[in-house]
Amino acid sequence: MIVLAHVSDVHIDGSDRNTERTAHVMSYVEELDVSAVIVTGDIADNGAEDEYTIARAALKTRHPSIVCPGNHDSREPFRKVMLDSDAEVVEPINQVLRIPGATIILCDSSIPGRAEGRLDDTTLAWLDDTLAAETGPVFVGMHHPATALGIPYVDGIGLREPERYAAILERHPHVVATLVGHAHTGAATTFANRPHLVAPGVVSTALPPFECTTQPPVSLDLPPALALHIYDNGQLTTHYRALPLP
Repeated sequence: MIVLAHVSDVHIDGSDRNTERTAHVMSYVEELDVSAVIVTGDIADNGAEDEYTIARAALKTRHPSIVCPGNHDSREPFRKVMLDSDAEVVEPINQVLRIPGATIILCDSSIPGRAEGRLDDTTLAWLDDTLAAETGPVFVGMHHPATALGIPYVDGIGLREPERYAAILERHPHVVATLVGHAHTGAATTFANRPHLVAPGVVSTALPPFECTTQPPVSLDLPPALALHIYDNGQLTTHYRALPLP
């Protein structure tokens, strides 16, 4: 059985609030017997190097982990602090984590300076080649949802040209599901004939129009949350867990 703890949108900004909410979620994850931890973007709120220093400590885990950038992130300090890599490289941050029984691929869907997402030609080619080299179950993730979720505020800044992404997934039937963040709400839908699973936001929760009429439709009072994806004997189940603060 594979259990993936899926965390997203911690938005570390130097404030005690956001750091404490992140630490609260990670403390919960540390007590679990999970196969890996996936963090799907918006690690920093302003893309500042000192924010990543705080985030790296807050997201530290004993489990295998993989993290990708979101639209609030900046590639150069992300690489330097989160990955101990060359900060001068500006290309998308695409990564692979192999764990017993599965492979996790995270793509960089961020567009520097913009809120919406896109997978550029380099990333799409890399994803296609990487999937072709895998034989077992694969989970593919990124920051931006590839389909509408019923929250106009979020849907307007989702993934652009999702059909190019879908075409690649359809060539690789061993992709079990796609995992994303960005929406600040736990959600489950489909994309490219597969589960498309959205992690809740740690920093806040976005609400659909039937729950909230204010703009932006965001609650800062609801507790931080995460998703837990369980893959066992070919069946995928997702649990969403809200974690009220002490």
